[in-house]
Amino acid sequence: MTALTALPTYLPLPEAARKYGLDEARIRALVESGTIKAAMVGDTVVVQESEVQNSGKPLRKEDLPEWKKHAHLKGVEIGFTESTEKYGIGLSSLQRWYKKGIIAEIKREKGLGGEKIYLDEADVAYCAEIYRNRGGRGRWLFDEDGLPYKPRTGPLSL
Repeated sequence: MTALTALPTYLPLPEAARKYGLDEARIRALVESGTIKAAMVGDTVVVQESEVQNSGKPLRKEDLPEWKKHAHLKGVEIGFTESTEKYGIGLSSLQRWYKKGIIAEIKREKGLGGEKIYLDEADVAYCAEIYRNRGGRGRWLFDEDGLPYKPRTGPLSL
């Protein structure tokens, strides 16, 4: 019977996320990248508990489904003004995300009216998606790694 106790423990994905304080999207991205072993039990995705527990390596925003949805825009230049018009995000929010490094700069051009900064449209679209999904104004949307902020309490904490 000792051989059975050596078998790895698997948890349903939502339970693993709650138990280790991780976003389900983060765990799914780790499964898709092959970092965490997973299996299907009926219609339920289960993940190896020890691997979830040891997955302290920070996930990049590029690994999230919200960013991958806009990956085709990677490297496409868009200015601040065009971003505000196209994505309906306030200029101050875009500037804050740019200064924090969540939105990458592609290039700068000097002109008669000053300097124009071109942003990576994939990052802008990702930020706009999180902004719309999380309720926007007056809320923490991103952590220091550019990932969706996860509060300790409230509806997004589970």
